Amino acid sequence: MLNQRYAAIDQGTTGTRVVVFSEDGKHFSPAAIAHKQLTPNPGWVEHDPMEILRNIRNCLNHCGVVDAIGLAHQGESIVAWDARSGLPLCNAIIWQDQRTEATIRKLRADGVEETVRARSGLPLDTYFSASKMGWVMQNVAGAQELLRRGDLRLGTMDSFFMFHLCGVHATDYNSASRTSLFNIHTLQWDEELCRIFGVPIEALPEVRHNISHFGDVRYEGNTTPLTACIVDQFAGTYGHGCLEPGQMKITFGTGAFLQSITGAEVPDAAGSGLLPTLCWKLPGENPLYGLDGGVYNAASAINWAGKIGLYSDLEEFSDFPDEPAIARGLAFVPALSGLGCPHWDRSAAGVWAGLSLETERKDMLQSILEGIAVRSAEVINAMDKVRSIGDTISVDGGLSSNAYFKQFLATLIQKRIVSPSNREITAQGVALLARRGLGNTHPMKVRNQQSITEPQSRDFAPYFERYQDIINRSRNLRNA
Repeated sequence: MLNQRYAAIDQGTTGTRVVVFSEDGKHFSPAAIAHKQLTPNPGWVEHDPMEILRNIRNCLNHCGVVDAIGLAHQGESIVAWDARSGLPLCNAIIWQDQRTEATIRKLRADGVEETVRARSGLPLDTYFSASKMGWVMQNVAGAQELLRRGDLRLGTMDSFFMFHLCGVHATDYNSASRTSLFNIHTLQWDEELCRIFGVPIEALPEVRHNISHFGDVRYEGNTTPLTACIVDQFAGTYGHGCLEPGQMKITFGTGAFLQSITGAEVPDAAGSGLLPTLCWKLPGENPLYGLDGGVYNAASAINWAGKIGLYSDLEEFSDFPDEPAIARGLAFVPALSGLGCPHWDRSAAGVWAGLSLETERKDMLQSILEGIAVRSAEVINAMDKVRSIGDTISVDGGLSSNAYFKQFLATLIQKRIVSPSNREITAQGVALLARRGLGNTHPMKVRNQQSITEPQSRDFAPYFERYQDIINRSRNLRNA
């Protein structure tokens, strides 16, 4: 037991990495591989699933002998493939992809959004998997013929990887719940939801517990069980130790992803813009539910600022004046991909408000950080109203190391911000789940020093209110 090791595959939007954990709490990452971002048309975002599968295998080949493997993946992205050849019918359609916006508008006009929300917990949005799968059925050559032959396979990307790694067509409860096709009350694929989106229910994978013996993975002469699967954001939730009602975490990656734990019952989030979500389900236990909210642009807004030449080094996002940019009238709304939770408005666009001849580049960088913080605060405040959250919020991801950002957010929401020194929280979460999948339930050593940012006794409420007006002005700009 003391020598057991666990390989956590962290398959994200921009790359794949593996982190190996051992019982003494030590961990190391032997491999990380980026993959191509494909944008064949405006609003389309794709990945080559075979490229990522090769990257997963290459990462595992650097692990040596491990006792269990866990898979965290990028959530709502989907693949369609041929069960006989194992080859995808087209590139994976990624969670950021907006090609189904017209479909979403039509479904909304047809009046089915409340049905979708009541059954799946999710609003109508291109972010989720269902409309992407429906698009495949209508537009990809060979999909209908494979369906007639019984050889069509559809699923989030984890199911494609497990098909090749383990020889099963399976997914887990958490991953299934991110598709808009899974009923979070009955814990089954929902025939009515599949009908609404035009997705054949028979092509979807078997749904299993988040810890399960999904199958055995062979690599470099080793055979190792894959014992855990979960969406990367929820792996982070587990890795942060958010297991009890009221606990909450934020991951600042490409977007900002916020999850809070509510308990064993589906939370009533009606009218809040929040998503009731199934965080995970373990064998012999009730499902654990929570509230979920995504801000589409966090690191992607930072990267965009670099692309247009506002900075050349991330160190430039520091040494700001104590006075916020918004106090000087400058505000940035990071709606570069629209507004996510709680607005769910793809018509919104990025906005800078309050520019003047006195505005300098450094002011603009400061306002970008504040805009991401304000959008995150919108989601936090909405969560606190639906189900009270504690005085401490755990954060990880790139922005969790930015002192100005954390201080502004802590003061804005008047809560303590805790950021672990361990940069592998997502991997740690899936490794802990994989370990439980082997039946190990005693505590494993976890080496987590924490940085704590206390809120200042300043009233930022007027700034937040001013932002609400500016955020509203960002809406409908894409339609115009």
